[in-house]
Amino acid sequence: MQLEQELAGLQDYRDSAVTIGVFDGVHLGHKYLIYRLKELARQQDLRSVVVTFHEHPQEVLAPHRAAPPFLTDSTEKAALLKKEGVDSVVILTFTKKLARMSAREFLNLLKSKLKMRSLVIGPDFSMGRDNEGDIPTLRRLEKEMGFKLTVVPPAVKNEEIVSSTAIRKALEEGDMEKVGMLMGRPFSLHGKVIRGKGRGSNIGFPTANLKVLPGQALPADGVYLTLVYASGKAYHSLTNMGTNPTFGSAERTIESHLFDFHSDLYRREIRIEFVHKLRNEIEFVNPEELTRQINKDIQQAKTLLVDEGITEHE
Repeated sequence: MQLEQELAGLQDYRDSAVTIGVFDGVHLGHKYLIYRLKELARQQDLRSVVVTFHEHPQEVLAPHRAAPPFLTDSTEKAALLKKEGVDSVVILTFTKKLARMSAREFLNLLKSKLKMRSLVIGPDFSMGRDNEGDIPTLRRLEKEMGFKLTVVPPAVKNEEIVSSTAIRKALEEGDMEKVGMLMGRPFSLHGKVIRGKGRGSNIGFPTANLKVLPGQALPADGVYLTLVYASGKAYHSLTNMGTNPTFGSAERTIESHLFDFHSDLYRREIRIEFVHKLRNEIEFVNPEELTRQINKDIQQAKTLLVDEGITEHE
């Protein structure tokens, strides 16, 4: 069985404290839950294990409804979770077979494959077929199956509960400061630079056009102050999210103009870190008017960079 093989892939055979979740964004709420997991594991001399999924469960449970756009893909999520200092990160393939398992069956697997002695969860957690494994059910199973259940309260920032849903909403509003506050780091996109239409170069502002995975959560359309990371260095930049209405385009693109940068990034992997939204996307009468506005955007961005002390760095 694929699930058993994925759970059995660890080489560490100590008893474990386990937390389970989608962990999309690995935001401050997730970080607090993992902090509590590590503390409990240290106190009880257990290994700390995070169990997560390649896919969002909704892709399997409700394929007729679009899954929420993801904040971090599975590769980035795994890297961020490992940075939190847990002993092991287990990424499972969420299948229909897994979805049909009862909470008891899944917990039995965790006990047999991971030697789970403690389960650490958030207050809105549920698991198993039809989400039967809510907290009252898990309390009953805790006694029957012989593991310790710990329910961690949600993390709160500026009187708001930190959640992936709240972050997606802030992204849709282009509020990058709020996104960064809830995530505990600036929001970023990564991918490969693809060939664009060349419109930026034609008006004196060449751009790197980023291709991201389908389903990626994106900031609202507009012009942003950003940092572009390429070959290990960060470059000040403007990034336009949108359809370039001045040129009558319908395709949504992600185009970054790097300040004082003269190399070709085509086909290279880059990461764009969003700092601040400067303005909404506007349809201009002609390219000349657009050029004047971009020059104003660059001056505003450079002023913000000085005010915020944001420097280019290796």
